[in-house]
Amino acid sequence: MVSNFFTGSIPSSMGKLQNSQYLSLARNRLSGQIPSSLGNISQLNRLYLRENNLHGSIPSSLGDCRSLQLMDLSFNNLSGTIPKEVIGLSSLSIFLKLGSNSLTGSLPLEVSNLKNIGGLQLSDNKLSGEIPGAMGNCESLEFLELQNNFFQGTIPPALSNLKVFLSCLIATLCWMRKSRKKSSPKSTLEDPHMKISYAELHKATDGFSSGKLIGVGSYGSVYKGILDHNGRVIAVKVINLQQKGASKSFLAECEALRNIRHRNLVKIITSCSSLDYKGNDFKALVFEFVPNGSLEKWLHLKSDGQHQVRNLSLIQRLNIAIDVASALDYLHHDCQTPIAHCDLKPSNVLLDESMSAHVGDFGLARFLSERTTHFSKNETSSVAIKGSIGYVAPEYGLGGDVSTCGDVYSYGILLLEIFTGRRPTGDMFKDGLSLHEFAKMALPDRVLEIVDPRLLEEEVEEANDSQAFNNLQRREDKRRRMWDCLVSVIRTGVACSVESPKERMQMRDVVMEMHVIKDTFLQAGVHRER
Repeated sequence: MVSNFFTGSIPSSMGKLQNSQYLSLARNRLSGQIPSSLGNISQLNRLYLRENNLHGSIPSSLGDCRSLQLMDLSFNNLSGTIPKEVIGLSSLSIFLKLGSNSLTGSLPLEVSNLKNIGGLQLSDNKLSGEIPGAMGNCESLEFLELQNNFFQGTIPPALSNLKVFLSCLIATLCWMRKSRKKSSPKSTLEDPHMKISYAELHKATDGFSSGKLIGVGSYGSVYKGILDHNGRVIAVKVINLQQKGASKSFLAECEALRNIRHRNLVKIITSCSSLDYKGNDFKALVFEFVPNGSLEKWLHLKSDGQHQVRNLSLIQRLNIAIDVASALDYLHHDCQTPIAHCDLKPSNVLLDESMSAHVGDFGLARFLSERTTHFSKNETSSVAIKGSIGYVAPEYGLGGDVSTCGDVYSYGILLLEIFTGRRPTGDMFKDGLSLHEFAKMALPDRVLEIVDPRLLEEEVEEANDSQAFNNLQRREDKRRRMWDCLVSVIRTGVACSVESPKERMQMRDVVMEMHVIKDTFLQAGVHRER
């Protein structure tokens, strides 16, 4: 019952569904209070009520749902304090999301009971007081969001006991007043004073020979090169200045890359604006070379019909999807000025030697005036947003403003493409059928019919193995885990690529959701092996 237009309040009679394990009323228009009777659903495993108009306090009776592993009440109008019965529900092992409400008071000491929880989101509320040192008992906590509250005091030393402690530390740096402004990010230029000439780039790429060509885009070509003075392997994006809009694209990309730095964005070394040997204008961007090429080449056949040497496993695809989501989350929420990428697609996602993903090509990027869906005041709506057919948000085609919501749409399409292996521009998608609709219609029972067949090859190989063939239960468990994972992924892709921008997820939530999907898949496998 997610993403509909349900109105009114949640019936208290729902508390009679005592054998239900999954309840989702997210992304509707429900109002009123959360009925305390939901605490009677003793078998409830997951509860999604996010993105409604619910108000009032969180009922303490939800603490009676002793099987609950995941609870999401974010993006409502809930007020009052956080019940100790809820924050101390030890069964919560995936995440608890109470962000973007109007909750007040201090964080109860019972938070220390969340020893197995993976993610805790309390951001964008009115919580105050100090952070309990007992939170250090949450040993499995990997994602902690406390920003935009009124917390005071110092970071408890006990937090050092938590997993990737650095991630938690970053989250807690925003404890103070909401009016506190972020400091300017460092330049992404490895050496802002480094100069490189046309002659050096010409030599590094053997005169920009066709043998060094590794990619062609809307506004230029990319060449592999080796710098003569230090032997460093680089990628040189030469701008085609004869193409209309290329100079503006070069400036936009320079401006965007100058002030951003993230592990999942391409790393720029420097730029070159000079004259070539014929006296013509020459502009190029110099990047760190990413050896495994684009995601496009890993997902699809080459133009000559040859197959790729390697296949992407389920875990590799999950990791790539998380990497891309993390990059967009950074651009949308963590830059001093939010940035919309505007051209996300597989050919703009590069894979390094460890198969980590890096988002590139910021030639269409736009700076936004605030964390909303509007243009910057310094830009005009006459700026053409071309994007790429199949990935561009539908509102852009209707003259809609540039927004982070547009990137979310593109990500949703990309996510569906990663796991189905189908381009959104494929021959089958016509007469009103889109990749979004194709995936939506398959949920949930027919998901295995639409996913990339290569994802199932490993299972087939295992079934042909005599030893595995005798272990039918093990194969069935693995197939069930895979099905659960793929249903969740496809559902996320569909939720991101809905037509209405207001109905799409935010990238911060997408990142957490994708981590949960991956962790649930891996943890279920470990438990069943045991």
